[in-house]
Amino acid sequence: MKAGRQAKILELIQKYEIGTQDELSEHLEREGYPVTQATVSRDIRELKLTKVAVLDGGQKYAVLSESGREMTEKFTRVFQDGFVSMDMAQNILVIKTVSGMAMAVAAALDAMNCHEIVGSIAGDDTIMCAVRTVEETAALMRRLRRIVGE
Repeated sequence: MKAGRQAKILELIQKYEIGTQDELSEHLEREGYPVTQATVSRDIRELKLTKVAVLDGGQKYAVLSESGREMTEKFTRVFQDGFVSMDMAQNILVIKTVSGMAMAVAAALDAMNCHEIVGSIAGDDTIMCAVRTVEETAALMRRLRRIVGE
């Protein structure tokens, strides 16, 4: 639950200009994550979120710049927590995730800089990735299997 909630927080702060814990709580509630103020505060601290200026003079939450290794570990955890299975159809990689985690897992894939992926589309529990070639699709699947420990 915690990993899913924190992945949702990362997704929400990328999608919306969220400037307060109350706004973040409201967004989480709408997404089906009932939270207390203490939980939101703890998640902000654990995710190392900070506030940055926006064009209208306000502020919004953003991920505090971290070392590449720390961020890679977070994205790997999100990928591992959300991953269910994958299959390929030529150069299309289809990844099945835990319900509600596809967007977070797709964001983790994007952050992992998988150069083979040209683009991806995420629904509720499925991600479709367009990969450059059939060979790169197979190689990417081997790499992702290592990440999830298969």
